[in-house]
Amino acid sequence: MSSEQTAAVDVPDSPLAAHPETAYFWGHVAGSGDLTEACVTIETCDETAADRLAAIAGGTQTDHHIREREYAHDTSITRREDEYTVQVFGDLASRGAAAFGLPLDGDAGGYRLDAFDGHERQFLRGLVESCGTVCFKAETGTVGLSVVHEDRALLAKFQSLLDDLPVAAPYGDVADASSGYYVSVEDDAVPALGAWLYGGSEDSGLFAPTRRRKLERSLDQADGVDATVEGSGP
Repeated sequence: MSSEQTAAVDVPDSPLAAHPETAYFWGHVAGSGDLTEACVTIETCDETAADRLAAIAGGTQTDHHIREREYAHDTSITRREDEYTVQVFGDLASRGAAAFGLPLDGDAGGYRLDAFDGHERQFLRGLVESCGTVCFKAETGTVGLSVVHEDRALLAKFQSLLDDLPVAAPYGDVADASSGYYVSVEDDAVPALGAWLYGGSEDSGLFAPTRRRKLERSLDQADGVDATVEGSGP
């Protein structure tokens, strides 16, 4: 891990305490993580995010490989992308599952996320980066945002979090996807939501650079959109 990346993230005393950093970490866990009694495993397509997640929870980045993924809405289309694995060994998985209602060893999760009250932005940022898709829709000149997950209960929790945000984020119904289910935010609301989601992220370091750049490019391409990601803030 580079010294620049290490300096960008404040490592909390406990990965179970309520901090922006832990909210971001557990957002990634909820979206793309796997919890067993002995290990938390997270997959991410951004190397810098992998380093930052490992720093927050005291884990290690253990693997890098190329993965071919199907698009949620069209299984005939695939894309190849880098994927990095972060693992934290010990009892953090069982403690995190108990504290936040996350699925453990395949059991259903209850997603008790009240511990992250006040840090919803960081939690949602981690969730969207881990199992969300942001894209520019050339045919309509708009920006789309969808979250895809095999657990319908997590998408219901995502919807409830959107209901309480300081920006309007109307969404559609949960629908079937090739890898489970998905829910999409209405296109007209995505620019303001995306700008809010990454507000202040430059200061905190709690973001995946590749994902933020994709959002910024999509906002630049969209028709009639003046939303921008602020580089500083809380």
